[in-house]
Amino acid sequence: MFDERSPIYRQIAEQITNDIVRGTLQEDEQIMSTTQYAAFYRINPATAAKAFQQLVDDGILYKRRGIGMFVTPGARDHLLAGRRERFFAEVVEPMVHEARIIGIPLAEIIRRLETADGAPSSGASRAGGAS
Repeated sequence: MFDERSPIYRQIAEQITNDIVRGTLQEDEQIMSTTQYAAFYRINPATAAKAFQQLVDDGILYKRRGIGMFVTPGARDHLLAGRRERFFAEVVEPMVHEARIIGIPLAEIIRRLETADGAPSSGASRAGGAS
């Protein structure tokens, strides 16, 4: 499950946030304890605790003393907003910049994006604010 690309605690945090974004974990749903997580994935409990603490610090999880960790209400919306911002900053803006450098008109990029999923291009999707 874990690889060498980043620290295990970050991969744990990423897995939990992905589960929240996908809807696998819902608001106010309890997640596995650090002990359960460590036993299930055969990792050091301190590593799981570090991931959980990062998510608490980020407002994604909250603690109920003596009960466990839970998904914060609004966490999914918060995560989606952050991912959208990163998508535009890391993918769209550099793509538009490169397109301008090599002379691709914005209209051509839009046309390609509209047909990228195999759907026919239409002005209605642009005007309708499809996301």
